[in-house]
This record gives sequence, C-alpha cells and structure tokens, in this order.
Amino acid sequence: MGLEMKIHCERCENGLSGNAFICVHECTFCEDCTIAMAGVCPNCSGELVRRPKGPDIARWAKYLKKEVGQ
Repeated sequence: MGLEMKIHCERCENGLSGNAFICVHECTFCEDCTIAMAGVCPNCSGELVRRPKGPDIARWAKYLKKEVGQ
C-alpha cells in the first residue's frame, strides 16, 4: 500500500509542492510548519521526516497550480 500523498499542509492548509514532511501515521506538513513544530507531529508526537517523492509528484504539482490559480 502506497502513501496517500496529501496535497495540503494539515497545519496551515497551504499547498505542498514537493517538500512535505510526514509522521508514521502520514500526518502531512509543509517545511515551514515542520520547522515551527521542531520536527515533531502535534497529533502523535512522532518524528516528522521528509516525505518520499514518488513518480507522480509532477502530476500533483500541476494539479496544485490549477487549484490555487498559479
């Protein structure tokens, strides 16, 4: 089973363009929020690590640009 690859930060709700961080439960945060939270998930207190970039990241980035009108 693969990662869900969420496209929005769970804290600030900004779009994720590739630099996303996740915990073991796949809570997903942007880099700025991860830094502000000292790399600790507020939901489970687990470590936030850089989310792997899958082959579909380009497709997600295109979708995100359409969604936010960039």
